[in-house]
Amino acid sequence: MKPLESLLKVFVQLHPEDAARAFETLDSEERHRLFKSLPSRIALALLQRISPHAGAEIVAQLEPAQAAKLLGRLPPRVASSVLHQVDPTNREALITALPQDVSRGLLALAQYAPETAGGMMEPRVVSLAADITVQEAISAIRQAPREALHYLYVTRRDGTLDGVINMRDLLLAKPRDPIAPIVRREVTRVPDVMSSSEVVDLMGQKRFLALPVVDFEGRLIGVVKQADALASSQAAAFENLQKIVGAGADERALSPVSMVVKSRLPWLFVNLVTAFMAAAVIGVFEGTIAKVAALAVLLPVVAGQGGNTGSQSLAVVMRGLALRELVPGSRKQLIYKELFGGLINGVAVAVVTAIAVFAWRMAAGDSVLAGSGLSLVIAMAMVVNMAAAAISGAVIPLILQKLGRDPAQSAAIFLTTVTDIVGFAAFLGFASLFMSWIV
Repeated sequence: MKPLESLLKVFVQLHPEDAARAFETLDSEERHRLFKSLPSRIALALLQRISPHAGAEIVAQLEPAQAAKLLGRLPPRVASSVLHQVDPTNREALITALPQDVSRGLLALAQYAPETAGGMMEPRVVSLAADITVQEAISAIRQAPREALHYLYVTRRDGTLDGVINMRDLLLAKPRDPIAPIVRREVTRVPDVMSSSEVVDLMGQKRFLALPVVDFEGRLIGVVKQADALASSQAAAFENLQKIVGAGADERALSPVSMVVKSRLPWLFVNLVTAFMAAAVIGVFEGTIAKVAALAVLLPVVAGQGGNTGSQSLAVVMRGLALRELVPGSRKQLIYKELFGGLINGVAVAVVTAIAVFAWRMAAGDSVLAGSGLSLVIAMAMVVNMAAAAISGAVIPLILQKLGRDPAQSAAIFLTTVTDIVGFAAFLGFASLFMSWIV
């Protein structure tokens, strides 16, 4: 364990972003000791930048009054993310200890799922009443907190979003004129229940710095900032990457061992079952392998090429689903594309593999017939497996989506099962058919 004085000296000098990364490399006890000793300004900046899970761990170890004081000074969206990770019992105590206006805002945010516009929005937003003058609008802007100013949104008296004002138009208007004539009412807005992926797509298309969020009745309740949308997009991409291989979406590099076991072990058992299925296929052809030892040497080549082909297809399809490139009716076209692509690539790889295997068997002293037979067997198996892998990489996420499941959830495990079983069955099956040639 590092001396507390050394840690303090280092953290006080670090940039907040660097300090947050370094903080998450410490063990739980070191984090707690260090955080309690940091100046409040640095502690607050650190709490804003570390992961919600790490923040919840720190907050849970503080006295409720001290934790509530810190949470009350955080941006509401950040505080809400931290509270989502806190144990429900402690969460109630923290919310009770918060000032009523702060707790009301956090409870309002807590009703939204993190993957919605409401869950990723910044609720602090300044708006101008639609029936005020230019001079009153400028005065209101000057008095508003800077962090709550995004675009100059205009709302009616009931809070519904009326439009937006261009700052240039406001400054050039006469002070006593009403702002109504310069309000631009064609403003892009997002409902609070819109998925975060749709918000990210929309923001990328419009290239706005912020998008207003409205509730069911059209009332302005917050904004989604570009930086938050980008962070959400990056987090979703990494979560999908983890889920594809069977790791938990919430797991982080320094998550506790209990989370590692809980999120990974079930899928490792699934993978074990699929591995036995592939092994069973090999067992069926045990006699064939016993007659030609070279088959055992070449099995990983066939399975490996199938796995790589399927992973390429899976990555492209997952990207298409994430970015909504697959419009209705395009799925059949996608499957055909992957099939023909897999066949063409399979033929090309099969030719090279057959030549390499033939040269290997000639160098080993086999007859021309045996070398040719083995080359033909692996070439045909390669074409079959790569075509099947390409189709599987496309179809598996589409099936999961059709069943209402997350397309990213352990797709790689199912894909590996298909490519191993098809590859082994094709290679050893063809070898059995052409046994008289390769012995």
